[in-house]
Amino acid sequence: MNVITVFEHQRLTVHDFLRASDFDWLMAQEFAVFTIKRKQGQWQLKVGHYIGIILLPSGMTLEILPKLNQSTQSSDIVQTRHWVQSMLSDLIHLDTSKNRKLPNTKNFGQFSSQSTPLPLKVLPISDWLIEQFLQRLMDYQPTKHYQAQIENQASLQGRLLIKEQLRHNSMQPHKFICESSVLSHDMLANRLIKSALVYLMPLLPQFISSKLLQPWQQVPTLNNREMQQIALIYAQAKRQLDVQPLQRQKLHAAQQLVDLAYWLLKQTTAAIGNGIDPNKQNSSQLRLCLLIDMNQAFEQWASQRIASMFQQLSSNYRPFYQTQSVWLNDAEGLACLSIRPDLLIFKTASDDCQNQNDIAAHQTKAKNKTRGRYSHVIDIKWKYLPHAAAISASDAYQLTSYAQAYLAGQVWLVYPVLGSDRQPVVLKQQIYYGSGDSSDDIKKNESADAHLWLMPFDVLTGTLNGEVLPHLDKA
Repeated sequence: MNVITVFEHQRLTVHDFLRASDFDWLMAQEFAVFTIKRKQGQWQLKVGHYIGIILLPSGMTLEILPKLNQSTQSSDIVQTRHWVQSMLSDLIHLDTSKNRKLPNTKNFGQFSSQSTPLPLKVLPISDWLIEQFLQRLMDYQPTKHYQAQIENQASLQGRLLIKEQLRHNSMQPHKFICESSVLSHDMLANRLIKSALVYLMPLLPQFISSKLLQPWQQVPTLNNREMQQIALIYAQAKRQLDVQPLQRQKLHAAQQLVDLAYWLLKQTTAAIGNGIDPNKQNSSQLRLCLLIDMNQAFEQWASQRIASMFQQLSSNYRPFYQTQSVWLNDAEGLACLSIRPDLLIFKTASDDCQNQNDIAAHQTKAKNKTRGRYSHVIDIKWKYLPHAAAISASDAYQLTSYAQAYLAGQVWLVYPVLGSDRQPVVLKQQIYYGSGDSSDDIKKNESADAHLWLMPFDVLTGTLNGEVLPHLDKA
């Protein structure tokens, strides 16, 4: 009852809100998710390629869901929420996984074998995320650790610091500067969890939030400077947890809670417009605003799923994410233009392959032909592609250039679909030989070696449609 659900590309007016003040507040914030329009004498907010939740001043929650095509209607909310939760569950694990083998990864990783899957339910995104957080919080109490504490006091307790004593207490010998170890809740892991808990509090009933906060009263939240360095704080918090004398089960629960807290807080650092000045905020005053660029989210989700498919097929397949390579040089050898495919698949000749630096170095590929080659160049687009002829010229030019640059046997354009009806389609590039004759005479019934495949990715199952294995074997 407290959720307003809208879809990508939808146009919002003041009449879509129970309170006009909520619409006015959104206009003033200038969130990146919205484009402000003026039509027929009234202001409109056009929803862009984002998903997420925004807590409005009235207490209502604005839920933004993706829209694959024009046929997506309000009746598809249940289905959309389900697959969005599946995608977010995967992205949380990807972004917080410790098993990062590839240095060029952009918010990628491999699924942790110890990760507990997030259960999927037909709930608004805000309620679903809160439920995941609370389920982990219920089984965890703030961890204490011994922390060095220095005090200047009238009694001698702990270790006397001679140098500091002579420097500061020469005129007051009745005081002692001592260092002692005390049990403290002030761990980065606890502070990370507390900050996320405070962030989610507005969505919880008062009696529940008060009960949840009781064990965390003495734990401080992250300050504004630490929030701006959230990735560094997260890495330090994980290291602190690893050295704590905790039982394996409790340590695992703490790590999962810290992972989810970090992911939630990290989303607040996204650019949200000129209306909010992050330098004037601290973590306790942040308004819940989780906005995720759908182009990037789908690219990350599909890349990991496809890479896993290749690796399950054979250990000879090695994925490389967002690998940048020089494409064009000038006469002096200086780089003029680079390319960065979403996903590169390198197929080695045997399991004993060269190191990743050798593979990633595009300039050495000619020397490594006997040891392997790039088999697939894959580009991933969050766009509606109703049929093969709808492919844009820019996408086709980009993909064929990728195939030529990496000498890949196949190039894929992966796009989202709902269901398993759409099947892969291959597009063959025609080759023309200039002989001075008419185009009908010089057109040959053959195509270039690299084939462009339009590969539908079913968001409901998180897999590619069709018989993918034959397409792999031909590469």
